[in-house]
Amino acid sequence: MNSYQQLFENNKKWVAQKKEGHPNFFEELAKEQKPEFLYIGCSDSRVPANEIMGLEPGDVFVHRNIANVVNSIDLNCMSVINYAVVHLKVQYIIVCGHYNCGGVKAAMEPRDLGILNPWLRNIRDVYRHHQEELDRIADDTKRYNRLVELNVVEQCINVIKTAEVQQCYKANGFPKVAGWVFDLHNGDLIDLNINFEEQLEKIQKIYNLDV
Repeated sequence: MNSYQQLFENNKKWVAQKKEGHPNFFEELAKEQKPEFLYIGCSDSRVPANEIMGLEPGDVFVHRNIANVVNSIDLNCMSVINYAVVHLKVQYIIVCGHYNCGGVKAAMEPRDLGILNPWLRNIRDVYRHHQEELDRIADDTKRYNRLVELNVVEQCINVIKTAEVQQCYKANGFPKVAGWVFDLHNGDLIDLNINFEEQLEKIQKIYNLDV
């Protein structure tokens, strides 16, 4: 049996396991989803969104791309945020990066990466905004990890800039935006403790869309 065929065998085992512990699992799963969280993460195969949070299918709405970027002209990402906020009414939007991120590392390298160039420019812009701090870090690994964190913070700010988030929070008191980093070395989730209300107040001086 090759690795592709094995996936279907794995599925059968997974279905049996779910039914054993919860006979009505799939009947309930087929009902309307009501996730509390929108997770915006990296596409890296080592960072499974549900598993690192200990959540089941149906508990988290997920969007993933290279280096967890939130770009206002990315219709995919903007559509996910809109649907999650307006229709699913999620309570939290979590932007989660991870150490050892290949996208962030590629953005730190001064070389032409073809079609990836415009995407990685988003992360290179984060480096440019924080160049003074990053250039003071002599250790390459520590500088790399710090850019991972700063990228998460900047992408959280990009989420807060959206009209849906501002308007829904003003009307309902949610969603709030949080920034995390997943440490591949030990499995820990690190909360960057972004002050959502403070960041919202700051960006609304220029990006106020809650009218």
